[in-house]
Amino acid sequence: MSKLGLDPKMIARGRSAAAEIAHQMDGFIRERTTVAVERTVLRLMGVDGVDIDEIPLPNRVIEAAVDAGLIEEGITRTIARAMLHTDRSPQQIAEAVAEGTLNLAELPHFDEESIREVGEELAVEAADRIKRNVDARNALLARSEDRPAPLHYVIVATGNIYEDAVQAKTAARQGADIVAVIRSTGQSLLDYVPYGPTTEGFGGTYATQGNFKVMRDALDEVGEELGRYIRLCNYCSGLCMPEIAAMGALERLDVMLNDALYGILFRDINPQRTFVDQYFSRMINAYAGVIINTGEDNYLTTADAVEAAHTVLASQFINEQFALKSGLPSEQMGLGHAFEMNPDLENGFLLELAQAEMASEIFPDAPLKYMPPTKYMTGNIFKGHIQDALFNLIGVWTKQGIQLLGMMTEAMHTPHMGDRHLALENAQYVMNNARDLGDEIQYKPGGVIQTRAQTVLADATELLEEVREKGMFNVLAAGTFADVFRPTDQGKGLDGVFKRSADYYNPLEDELRRRLAL
Repeated sequence: MSKLGLDPKMIARGRSAAAEIAHQMDGFIRERTTVAVERTVLRLMGVDGVDIDEIPLPNRVIEAAVDAGLIEEGITRTIARAMLHTDRSPQQIAEAVAEGTLNLAELPHFDEESIREVGEELAVEAADRIKRNVDARNALLARSEDRPAPLHYVIVATGNIYEDAVQAKTAARQGADIVAVIRSTGQSLLDYVPYGPTTEGFGGTYATQGNFKVMRDALDEVGEELGRYIRLCNYCSGLCMPEIAAMGALERLDVMLNDALYGILFRDINPQRTFVDQYFSRMINAYAGVIINTGEDNYLTTADAVEAAHTVLASQFINEQFALKSGLPSEQMGLGHAFEMNPDLENGFLLELAQAEMASEIFPDAPLKYMPPTKYMTGNIFKGHIQDALFNLIGVWTKQGIQLLGMMTEAMHTPHMGDRHLALENAQYVMNNARDLGDEIQYKPGGVIQTRAQTVLADATELLEEVREKGMFNVLAAGTFADVFRPTDQGKGLDGVFKRSADYYNPLEDELRRRLAL
């Protein structure tokens, strides 16, 4: 029985509408590829590094394929032809293209059987490489201390990956379960991934494969010391969404922020581009055992948390269905929401509780990602610490999966190690003392909490049915989500979207679909 008195038929209506929305979009997505998808294929084939001008080799190869009119058939077909012609590896081919000694437009043609033999071998090798990391994670978790949910999630963001590693190890010793490296400001708008470890960033640290390795090694080291596995989080959103997902899979990241709607609404990335990129990135995350975090919490930074609560739930429904289309199970869906109501609002705590409890009831198998107060943090550290304590209380009460801990110095500066220590201490105190509170509580029938949850669910279902009728692209253009207007033919990255040709070939997608039983 629903503690909130939620109507299961209303939940089913909302989920059904979201499934139809995802199905409509799936037809559009399957007919297209992007430069980022094809660069991702190259990276998983083993292509890495930069040329003499510091341009990533995957970018150089894809630019050459676009210029030669080959991108629509998928980069694997071109690489297979080059391998058959030159007897070189994908890495060597990429280097030759960058040096100007191999012209993709002049490659000879080979029979389909030969091309597919090469392509399938490359795809199996790539998928097996990801699988080895999954096995390694599972082995480490099996001998790790089991931690109760919500897992304590903190951030580091110095700009220097080596300093981030020091701070991350300190946070782990203080009790953190997940460490996220905040990405450098604006990286989501770069249509390439910087190379190697980096020591300078703006409001964060660049997401690179080199940086992923540095942090993974650091967390494995401190995890061995502590006897528990410390999860690593980063961002695979933006114009390089699938590429960064691949890098995360190759370096054993555990959690990745991954949401097309976030990129569309808050980074003005073209809707066509990012929905196609999201599909392939989530397929990689699904197979890599990565928990995705979605960005619904951001809606409440531009829209009112009371008035727009139903848009958060509607987006969670949509994200769930898009994830299922990519083979991502509920256990890897860190659907997002946030504690963002005005603290001066009477009974605001009850409304926040209703929203969090509702998400837990509707998505019972998802490790929900609960975000802390930020919009109404003022720099009053004493009030801010209390706001975070109330947030932590709801998190443990409603059995959230992942709790991004609030910092009392939010709105003042990037957290210091002492700030994180106090945040972890706050969460540990509140959650330990209220661990089973949710199991002891019943809600008043027809009361504020039940009524609020039922209203939000009904409004979300109505919105989802509107989106189903009007189409996802049309409602994004109309500003339905977060009061932000995003037309289908505008935004960053549209020139990187291509219609697949009749002979499009991506054996890695085929192999992942086979292994995910899609």
